[in-house]
Amino acid sequence: MTAFLFQRALSFAISVVVASLVVFVVLEVVPGDPAAFMLGLNAAPDTVAALREQLGLDAPVWMRYLGWIGGIFTGELGTSYTYRVPVAELIAARLWVSVPLAAYALTLSTLIAFPVGILAAARRGSAVDAGVMGGTQLGIAVPNFWFAMLLVLVFSVTLRWFSAGGFPGWDAGAFEGLRALTLPAIALALPQAAILARVMRSALLDTLEEDYIRTARAKGLTRGQALWRHAVRNALIPVLTILGLQFSFLLAGAIIIENVFFLPGLGRLVFQAISARDLIVVRSVVMLLVIAVILVNFLVEIAYSLVDPRLGRRV
Repeated sequence: MTAFLFQRALSFAISVVVASLVVFVVLEVVPGDPAAFMLGLNAAPDTVAALREQLGLDAPVWMRYLGWIGGIFTGELGTSYTYRVPVAELIAARLWVSVPLAAYALTLSTLIAFPVGILAAARRGSAVDAGVMGGTQLGIAVPNFWFAMLLVLVFSVTLRWFSAGGFPGWDAGAFEGLRALTLPAIALALPQAAILARVMRSALLDTLEEDYIRTARAKGLTRGQALWRHAVRNALIPVLTILGLQFSFLLAGAIIIENVFFLPGLGRLVFQAISARDLIVVRSVVMLLVIAVILVNFLVEIAYSLVDPRLGRRV
């Protein structure tokens, strides 16, 4: 188990370093000069040069990379070109929206998908199974921003149960904050729930065909008892994989939803920073999201070893 953890931790560290190089290089080769963009087309060359020096853009590339990657681990991410405030403060303020939104959406997705997937597996070949498969196929096919607009039309414009957008802040109370995040979370959760339900169903059906399930049935357990006592836990490994990927996607892929609902989260921050060519903000937020994705995958692999200890012993 110790060797397994060491190997995964080393893989995590290497992945972070490689990802940081990719993110930095990709944004470096993007055409255009942030200083020239900020000053406009008619700016004098000496003014542009002075601003480049002020922003640290005149330093060698390797020095800027080392300074940036060192800041990632110390929290000193530099100062935003546009907002003129520390990037760490911008990100910290937006995390209080994006992380609860992702967690809320993942919770809804799990609460929907697990019982639906188990029900479809238990009723394989029935009308219930066909209905579940059809519904999940629709959920996968329809984009989440279309769900978002439909939710706004029904629950905000027609029924007036929720606001159409904006976020009151957690100072207004946890209830008001969660209420503002409900429609965005549902819009994010429904397509992910469809994927997770199909994975849960497939994993359970494969598990129910295993020899130990047949042995359990031969000893007198009903199909339902064998499913709940043995099959569900052993079907969790592929489901954990999807859960980890979903949280990463929900955290990093909510740019469209946050803009639809005007939520001041990381996705909207990245969108605004790209529009303003505030590359230091874009670079830091993207790297933070990359680290979150790698960290979640690392934790999922640790969870594998807890669900099935044989995985840790194979290393």
